[in-house]
Amino acid sequence: MRLRTGIYIAFLFCAIGLSAQDNVIDQVVWVVGDEAIYKSDVENARLDAARSGMSFDGDPYCIIPEELALNKLFLNQAVIDSIETNDMEIAQQIDARFAYYVEQMGSMERVEQAFETTEKELRAEWYQPVKDQIIIQKMRDKLVEHVKVTPAEVRRFCKDIPKDSIPFVPTQVEVQIITQEPKIPQIEIDQIKEQLRDFTERVQTGRALFSTLAHLYSEDPGTAAQGGETGFFGRGEMVPEFSQVAFSLTDPTKVSKIVESEYGFHIIQLIEKRGDKINVRHILRKPQVDDADIDSCLLRLDSIADAIRKGEFSFETGAQYISYDKDTRNNKGLMSYRQYANAPANSRFEMQQLPYEIARQVQRLKIGEISDPFTMTSNSGKVICAIVKLKNRIDGHTANVSEDYQILKNLVLAAKQEKTISEWIKEQQKSIYIHISPGWNNCEFKYPGWVVR
Repeated sequence: MRLRTGIYIAFLFCAIGLSAQDNVIDQVVWVVGDEAIYKSDVENARLDAARSGMSFDGDPYCIIPEELALNKLFLNQAVIDSIETNDMEIAQQIDARFAYYVEQMGSMERVEQAFETTEKELRAEWYQPVKDQIIIQKMRDKLVEHVKVTPAEVRRFCKDIPKDSIPFVPTQVEVQIITQEPKIPQIEIDQIKEQLRDFTERVQTGRALFSTLAHLYSEDPGTAAQGGETGFFGRGEMVPEFSQVAFSLTDPTKVSKIVESEYGFHIIQLIEKRGDKINVRHILRKPQVDDADIDSCLLRLDSIADAIRKGEFSFETGAQYISYDKDTRNNKGLMSYRQYANAPANSRFEMQQLPYEIARQVQRLKIGEISDPFTMTSNSGKVICAIVKLKNRIDGHTANVSEDYQILKNLVLAAKQEKTISEWIKEQQKSIYIHISPGWNNCEFKYPGWVVR
């Protein structure tokens, strides 16, 4: 179920965001509380799932409205519990959505053709649906934040589960990485700073609105369409350089000094402070890297890889003292991820969990081998150069406690979390007004407690 909620529902949101408002009288098919679900919402979600190559385990006209009804329950509770998100998180999710579609369709041009609109317009239309998606996931996380699993429960699970039901663990790899960033010409940095100083002067003299300049020139895809507005965020929710300057602002008529972060160069304008939260506008400009500087960076990494292969120093030492990657530098270059917030770091990746560029290199390597240099895009949108080493490969096998404790623990935890959420949903169904139109209620719902009134 978690797979369907985490992946399939993402496309439901985007489909609803793109729902065409034709000159046709729409039909309300469900009502949850004071929120309506329209036939067009369901139909657009079905069409978008088909466009994405996704299928349903049952009747989509039963599955989709139930999922939409569940979303409304979570969003309603999120308002009560003051669950929020920020534009940086939204932008990252929208970027991931585009990356998926580009991978499926081959190019951004084909994506625009499929949706019959531009990338910029899609970003604006997806903003609210993606925001809701993030808030729903945060609400689900809050509902299960106190659910824990003990070693005894994991052992009991392994003892009681039928042997033919024990999960098969696909091949996993452990990967180390060293990255370098191409040098940005000083003239490019100077030009960007001069442009930002010009923006500041135009705002301060009243010749332009900050929001208009952000809409026209900001390279932050998550906020440009909103005139640079980030939405309210706390101190720890943005990169430190940005937060430090943003929280120092006191006059909404002024513009900050130029701020450099891993994303590029910003100027910031205060909108409002509310307790320990702040809402600002910003304009982001990203320096462009020349092909010659990328080639120079690749050559530098090629020399580093060659020196490691010759035994002049180890990959681990190179990662500690040469790599630009702050997430792996202190872990001797070893890549890792967390299954969920506060979960222990896991260094074993299935191939599809790795960034595409890295997976492409790893599949060619034997254990202990180092790749040739390659380019990839960092989480902050920068072009970086990298080499990777295949530290270990664990062939696919039936899960066992000694080797796959964390995987089995996650299975038990997921089951307990799903039970907790199911119980919460059943309680909500008892207390909220629900109406399902005739013709839409002849379904075997996952949660049968929907009451027709």
